[in-house]
Amino acid sequence: MMAACRRVVAFALLVSAGLVHRVAEAGERNHKYAEGDEVTLWVNKVGPYHNPHETYEYYDLPFCKPVEGVETRRRSNSLGEQLEGHELMNSGYLLSFTKDVAKTKVCSMKLSAEDAKTFASAVDNRYWYQLYLDDLPIWGMVGEADETGAQSIYTHRKLSLGYNGPNVIEVNMTSENLVRIEEGANLDFTYEVTWIPSTTAFANRFDRYLDVDFFGHQIHWLSIFNSTMMVVFLCGLVSLILFRTLRNDFARYAKEDLGGHATGSEHGISEESGWKQVHGDVFRAPLHLMFFSALYGIGCQFLALVLVVVGWAIAGPLHGDVYEERGELVTSVIVAYALTCLVAGYTSGSYYRQFFPTPRSEQSSQWQKTMLLTVFLFPVLVLTVVFGLNIIAEYYDTTHALHLSTIFKIFAIWLFVSLPLTVVGTLFGRHWAGKADFPCRINSMARPIPLGPWYTHPALIAAVTGILPFGSIFIEMYFIFTSFWNYKFYYVYHFLLLVYLILMVVSICTTIVAVYFLLNVENYHWQWLSFMASGSTAGYVFLYSIYYFAVKTQMTGLLQTAFYFGYTFVFCAGLFLLCGALGVIGGSLFVRRIYSGLKID
Repeated sequence: MMAACRRVVAFALLVSAGLVHRVAEAGERNHKYAEGDEVTLWVNKVGPYHNPHETYEYYDLPFCKPVEGVETRRRSNSLGEQLEGHELMNSGYLLSFTKDVAKTKVCSMKLSAEDAKTFASAVDNRYWYQLYLDDLPIWGMVGEADETGAQSIYTHRKLSLGYNGPNVIEVNMTSENLVRIEEGANLDFTYEVTWIPSTTAFANRFDRYLDVDFFGHQIHWLSIFNSTMMVVFLCGLVSLILFRTLRNDFARYAKEDLGGHATGSEHGISEESGWKQVHGDVFRAPLHLMFFSALYGIGCQFLALVLVVVGWAIAGPLHGDVYEERGELVTSVIVAYALTCLVAGYTSGSYYRQFFPTPRSEQSSQWQKTMLLTVFLFPVLVLTVVFGLNIIAEYYDTTHALHLSTIFKIFAIWLFVSLPLTVVGTLFGRHWAGKADFPCRINSMARPIPLGPWYTHPALIAAVTGILPFGSIFIEMYFIFTSFWNYKFYYVYHFLLLVYLILMVVSICTTIVAVYFLLNVENYHWQWLSFMASGSTAGYVFLYSIYYFAVKTQMTGLLQTAFYFGYTFVFCAGLFLLCGALGVIGGSLFVRRIYSGLKID
């Protein structure tokens, strides 16, 4: 026994020693270097400045590669990096920590007619390229054109690197030595490196990339204030409905009951119009129950997903800010989506189950279809959009074309995590939630819905309801769009959480008002109205995205346009489901509250 323990301890020590050795060699992994350690400069991608998602591999431009003997290996990318289109390769620059490098030639080339044409086109389209050093990004322009339109290319890169102790703190690059682009021109690509001591702490080294003036602008705070005032107003409006209008309704109905004006019909109430008339139908299952349950379940999943991702981002100081690591945010979203599938399954399963007295009711055998809809609905939508975008990306041969390995990883996550969790959640929801205890008995025959005024049409109510929730997030949408499409790092997640909470309150309040108007004209199909009314916010966001594309950007070409509207469509589809679920939650609470106070014979 003792011998076995000694062998285990010895093995653990060997493993620990190996791990320590690997960490010591890691350098870039732990961001710590000793004097003279190799520091790798990675080349990433190139593309036109105004089309941020039209990016190509660095060597798709005819840059000459380093001389033989210098390794230019590819760096393995995470799933998030692959989805963001990062393609890192070793530049071949020979850099050592704290060791200056005099002007050194990387390679030489003679421009052919085709190469000259390619470089000239890149300069005309304002091509930029991206480099990385110790996970710090560097950007540079390929070249520039003079007043006559003649194109020139930069051939010298001057790197100024700041360090504090064993850490790289700051990376600056100056592009120099413009050479005219013309057939037969000889280009010598060179670089030099200067190391400068810095007093900036390692934890603050990324602060210089954050646009504090942009995100901390007064308009950002003003938008939060306006949204807060909107919440106060809407809460007051809902309170008015609940405590004044409904109180008057209750008093009127009570007076009618005492006066003996009730009819002998199944409904047992007066001929007066109003929301009380539909008490026997208001808790009927919504039309297309399976589809509605699946949409509601996915929407609740997205409610949890946003809270998890934003909470993870806010907790950045504990694990590393999401904007500092390439692909970190995308990876977080994928992992959170997979894990929150449990919420989707439970919510859709429990909602479907509540309309049947026992799990073995005749129609409850349809629960499997509800589960399948919950599993496949949104992934199929995303797959359809991504498949179309990937065809375009493959045609243009961009870095955003998905590799087979990336597709396999995503499919594996869905198959082995999302699918089982959705099934487990559905089973829990079906067997544990139980049948809902509705305040009113459901009549055996559905009441006919009278024809109301044109302004009470559910489609119009739904369209109007989404305006206020959109107004509460309008300004934040500008900051989010600008971050995603205009090279800015979004870091104000505390703002985003506050706006998200405001959106939740505004969506619920406006939906309550919409449901009250619908019930007052004796239309008891309030479930779909509550979903569509709150979900219509996403329609206004999509309309805003069209305005943003036309006015705030200079994007051109099929590739960039397709990616812009494809990604925006998926985002708005998710927002539609999220807001729709909020509407159903608010509408359900409201309907239960008002009908639980009725005294029905």
